[in-house]
Amino acid sequence: MAKKILMLTGDYVEDYEVMVPFQAMLAIGLEVHAVCPDKKAGDKVPTAVHDFVGEQTYAELKGHYFVLNATFAEVNPEEYEGLYLCGGRAPEYIRLNQRVIEITRHFVQQNKPLAAICHGIQILTAADVVRGKRLTAYPAVEPEVNLAGGNLCECPPLRRS
Repeated sequence: MAKKILMLTGDYVEDYEVMVPFQAMLAIGLEVHAVCPDKKAGDKVPTAVHDFVGEQTYAELKGHYFVLNATFAEVNPEEYEGLYLCGGRAPEYIRLNQRVIEITRHFVQQNKPLAAICHGIQILTAADVVRGKRLTAYPAVEPEVNLAGGNLCECPPLRRS
């Protein structure tokens, strides 16, 4: 039986931060349930593509639609081996949902694998689970990480051979 992973996403999730991990996890044999607060299986979330075009911050461009394959209201975190928190604009809003916070805390309290990319860290800071932890995130999230007692670290550049 495949290990089940819960993916929390929302409207204007970063396109590559939802589609690529979803497909990659499926490709290695994991069962992934992608959910969004107040939405059910078969509903879609719009994605955004953020691009640096020379200004002080990124431009937000319309991406694709990502189809959810599970219903948020039916999520039981006990059934999942791990949690993936998508980035983009979605975390800014879904972190306001108390059930998102409860689900996130469950994974931390049970010491289950948890991954957050880019702005996904905003869910972790809202859940108050980063105190004393080293994290990577989009640099604009650093003040939140620091205020929540975490430590934002830079990843070393990838080496290509």
